[in-house]
Amino acid sequence: MMRIRGQRDFGIGAIYLALGLAGFIIARDYSFGSAGRMGPGYFPTIISSLLIVFGLVTLGRGILRDGAQVGDINWKGLGLVTLSVCAFGFLLERAGLAIALSLLVLISAAASERFRLEGRAILGLLALVVFCVVVFVEGLGLPMPIFGEWFRN
Repeated sequence: MMRIRGQRDFGIGAIYLALGLAGFIIARDYSFGSAGRMGPGYFPTIISSLLIVFGLVTLGRGILRDGAQVGDINWKGLGLVTLSVCAFGFLLERAGLAIALSLLVLISAAASERFRLEGRAILGLLALVVFCVVVFVEGLGLPMPIFGEWFRN
């Protein structure tokens, strides 16, 4: 009989594995391309494959090594992180990447008891937003508005 020695590792491994398998199944309908000329299925397939590997390793760790038991669910954190992702999806076209990403980070950071909105946190947020705009919109040419329809004339 198999005994789960580390419930937390086993549980997160199962989540990684499930998400990886779901992403892999969804991405198989997209063309893969190559490393030099990536198709729409390239990135999801690579990320899903990594999630599957991490999931299997973490599942094995939960079976083979003693670890922490599953405790209470942090409903506040779960709710705020879920809200931040939904807000990002809602705001991306309407307010643009800069605003949507800023709110994603601020709302999800509020899930931590240790988060404080200080000067360093604001500078880090601004650096992240500028980096994402430069890399994803300007560098890679992803069709995301920096400022959305709410800021257009």
